[in-house]
Amino acid sequence: MTEHVGTGFERGTDGPKVIVAGVDGSDSSLRAAAYAAGLARRQNALLALVYVQPLMTAGASLGAPVADTTGEIAEGLVAEIRAAAERLRGIFEVRWEFHTFRGDPYAGLVSAAEELKADAVVVGTSERAGHRIVGSVAVRLVKAGRWPVTVVP
Repeated sequence: MTEHVGTGFERGTDGPKVIVAGVDGSDSSLRAAAYAAGLARRQNALLALVYVQPLMTAGASLGAPVADTTGEIAEGLVAEIRAAAERLRGIFEVRWEFHTFRGDPYAGLVSAAEELKADAVVVGTSERAGHRIVGSVAVRLVKAGRWPVTVVP
């Protein structure tokens, strides 16, 4: 007869503790953030909203100030998220944090998930036609096989 040690039910230890959601201001990423917020609320998990600032864009080669532009996007996302959280205060409570990482979206989300010790990652579908050929961030995250990944249309 084998003895089972520590196999009893443990209240509050099942399910994800940290859910990472990638946001970039696109409609699909905002739907992914809303979906992740619902998961975080139901699981009493921390929602880590992650914006990945690109290192260089086509505009950078033409002299456009990339850091200023991506910083403005991050500030706009934070303001939008705070406003939504305030509207829902008392109705829909969720613990959340906003993080900015630098790099390409895939590498940035991988870094975020590792650093934040994510239990799950939620992203929106790619809205760029070229990603169907090269592979979207969502597909690359799923193929990495390191976290459960939810892709929200």
